[in-house]
Amino acid sequence: MLLARDLAKRYGDRVALDGVSIEARPGEVVGVLGPNGAGKTTLVSILCGLRRPDRGEARIGGEDPAAAPSARARLGVCPQEVAVYPELTAEQNLRFFGGLFGMRGARLAERSRAVLERVGLADRSREPVQKFSGGMRRRLNLAVAMLHEPAALLLDEPTVGVDPQSRSHLFEEVARLRGEGRAVLYTTHYMEEAERLCDRIVVMDLGKIVAQGTLAEILALGGTARRVTVAFADGGAAPDRAALARAAAPAEVLECGPVSVVLSAADPGALLPALLGHLHAAGHAVAGVEVERRTLESVFLKLTGRRLRDE
Repeated sequence: MLLARDLAKRYGDRVALDGVSIEARPGEVVGVLGPNGAGKTTLVSILCGLRRPDRGEARIGGEDPAAAPSARARLGVCPQEVAVYPELTAEQNLRFFGGLFGMRGARLAERSRAVLERVGLADRSREPVQKFSGGMRRRLNLAVAMLHEPAALLLDEPTVGVDPQSRSHLFEEVARLRGEGRAVLYTTHYMEEAERLCDRIVVMDLGKIVAQGTLAEILALGGTARRVTVAFADGGAAPDRAALARAAAPAEVLECGPVSVVLSAADPGALLPALLGHLHAAGHAVAGVEVERRTLESVFLKLTGRRLRDE
């Protein structure tokens, strides 16, 4: 339903996209993650039909959104910046945007009521949007995107700056859109959102896709080994590193000091009995054990690096 194939785009000497291919099928939420400068904004602009790629193609329902109005009519867009008129009421905003989609009369009135109910704004429909909180404006933004019942939706960081209640409500709506069989492309900087909402995840960096797959497949890219940290209560002499390595084999000893030891182990559960037994026999009182939990954030940083991105 929503397809990008081999997209490439340059702005002068800067490469924004370099061979990006993404697909969101009906009833699927595909998350797009990436640091600043990864190419997400350019990807969104091309899929909306606002920019043309230098190479490759974008398709909404098999049609080019830059050339076919019927393709754009199948797409609902919830932009990163709230795109509603603050001087108008929620109802008036929907009437205006519905008119742009060719909606009139009873259908427009019915759909306006329906989407306002869905986003929890039915009782505030006649208030000027300038009186709304940030979360309410975000929810109205989503209502506009859903108004014409599009087959595909592009949600570009829809929860930036919203309160927890509005965020939870937006999550519920994304799940409902999936259940209705709509294709959803969801860009976000929040790892927990991708973990919770997305059927597949695409990680972009410097205009390229560096990983894509289910959450389990992405997490597997972090490798099988996990850090195991054992803290000591006594703070005495450091354990003998060679003896520790023999007792913990095949785990790798990363750090060995008087306060703690750190190891890398593929199976921490199998490692701990022998490790703790060795430390106890050597006279070290263990204060606590921490086993690294593999997270999407840790894998994301491994794939994209920790360098700050300000562009």
